[in-house]
Amino acid sequence: MDRSQHILDVFVTEFGPSIARDPAAFRRKFRKMAASPFAFYRGSACLFYADLTGGFADDAYLDKPTSRVWIHGDLHAENFGTYMNASGELVFNVNDFDEAYVGPYIWDLKRLAASLALIGYAKALSDDAISALVRRFAEAYLSELHAIVHGGDDAIGSLTLATTSGVLHHVLQRARLNTRVALLDLETTIENYDRRFGVMEGRVAVGEAVRRRVEAAFADYLTTLPQIPGIALEIKDVALRTGVGIGSAGLPSYNLLLEGHTQALENDVILYMKQAQTPAVARHIDDERVRSYFRHQGHRTAESQRALQAYADPWLGHTELDGVGQLVAEVSPYSADLDWDDVNEPEEFAGVVRHLGVAVARMHSVADDESAHDLVDFSTEDAIFGVIGDDHDGFIRVLVDFAHVYGVRARADHQLFVDLFRNERLIPGL
Repeated sequence: MDRSQHILDVFVTEFGPSIARDPAAFRRKFRKMAASPFAFYRGSACLFYADLTGGFADDAYLDKPTSRVWIHGDLHAENFGTYMNASGELVFNVNDFDEAYVGPYIWDLKRLAASLALIGYAKALSDDAISALVRRFAEAYLSELHAIVHGGDDAIGSLTLATTSGVLHHVLQRARLNTRVALLDLETTIENYDRRFGVMEGRVAVGEAVRRRVEAAFADYLTTLPQIPGIALEIKDVALRTGVGIGSAGLPSYNLLLEGHTQALENDVILYMKQAQTPAVARHIDDERVRSYFRHQGHRTAESQRALQAYADPWLGHTELDGVGQLVAEVSPYSADLDWDDVNEPEEFAGVVRHLGVAVARMHSVADDESAHDLVDFSTEDAIFGVIGDDHDGFIRVLVDFAHVYGVRARADHQLFVDLFRNERLIPGL
């Protein structure tokens, strides 16, 4: 089949109904994707998985258990950043679990490896330098996995201010400078001696009928929290936001402003209640036990994040609104994303990808028989390390080769996508 037609078919299958509902949102999404091969890659997980189960299918270093590991689902190089864990410690880790599911662990590694190749190419790194980056990531992944296999879950640590250096340490330091007051001042205004959401692009006030439905969904959400945070849980204001990110095109999201743990206005908390969607990888995993485990997509997203993060956001939960699954979490003032504009020198790249390898190994290791869920009921680190065996060099070579081949494919696909979009074949009448 013609590659352009293949891209069109995959996108229509994945996005067609959503485009019909909100074509303007997808015009914005597609224009962002058109900006660069990496932006295109970020927004086209559906194409990636269609390829991994089609022309790029490969069962190397997989068996039945390692094909059913909890995975991130969209593990590219920009889905890492900081958050404040339940213990009040700043942590650098994988973020954005909207696409998480249960599937082959190596799909995560291949998606990240190809994204490193795209970033390396954009930075004008040589093929040898890109190979070295992917190799260092894979070596760090294997080394950390080995340590966890032999040290048990007690060996799973966190990337914190005390355990990082270089670029990642700077990201954590930058997050540490953020404050709740600054976030509240950005997002809200003071009216009649109390906070309310301020006027901003993409966010509008809601009527009483919508607010009552959101409040009912919020009450149900509270029952999904492992522990209720010790604050009043009084909703002070509700506002509607439309999805503006590449992955959230057309999806409604509500912001909820809660009274803080004191009457002082600097302690208020902002949550988001976001409509969840079916992950791209789920189309390619035929497993009824996995599919039936989740009540709805909001439940899947929250459970996945809890499974894959050792210390998740204490506000993380889920609910239903108008019969549709929603993810609920805090709009945290302490989040800071890894910015690859800050990474330019070889030693900076080396340090960052080593930390990414450690983070991914820990992520794959926490979501198993030692965690609070029972969907993956075996030791994932033992299973992954066992299927790789002593063939570390061969395993690393598979990831390096895939990074180069799929990096070339993604750059060519980006140009085909731009031509499809600009010639109105994706969204007629753009």
